[in-house]
Amino acid sequence: MNEEVIQNLNERLDVAIERGRVMLEDEELQKRVEELKQRSENTIRRNPIKSVAIGLAVGFIAAKIFTSED
Repeated sequence: MNEEVIQNLNERLDVAIERGRVMLEDEELQKRVEELKQRSENTIRRNPIKSVAIGLAVGFIAAKIFTSED
């Protein structure tokens, strides 16, 4: 590969890593993720049978999508 291309890729990767680091340190994002986690846990506790059924359905669909018929 060309040195210039490699340097450009490294710079773009550095920028992406820094943006990710900033996002992970964002307190508002952490609060929103924690709130989403709490809401999900509460919904699952209120509807355990539906939650298991939905999980099985999603797993079945994902398995169908990602397995080949070779």
